[in-house]
Amino acid sequence: MKKSLIVPAVFVVSTAPLSGAALADDMSGMKMSDGAMSHVPASGNTAMTDAVVKHVDAATGMVTLNHGALTNVGMPAMTMAFKAKDAAMLNSVKKGDKVKVRVENVEGTMTIVKMTKQ
Repeated sequence: MKKSLIVPAVFVVSTAPLSGAALADDMSGMKMSDGAMSHVPASGNTAMTDAVVKHVDAATGMVTLNHGALTNVGMPAMTMAFKAKDAAMLNSVKKGDKVKVRVENVEGTMTIVKMTKQ
């Protein structure tokens, strides 16, 4: 006959009160919408990343970039197509151009929100 071993669970609860400010600091940069939580970059974080234009597709509004790490959205360096926020961006660059970009998650789509030629 096998013996069962029951291990009691121990939960530790802090009795130290948490202020509303302390709780808010833990949630800075988070946005709640439609019941889902998504990361929103802190205001003032406008870093630009070096990239090279690999392809421009005016029909779809997409620009393929070989880019450095996009730390604000947690993306490592790679080659990827992004939606351009403004169609005018598509007219200002061509394949081979060196650019600086700011990519953000706009309603679930990785979007180039700023692009300047170097």
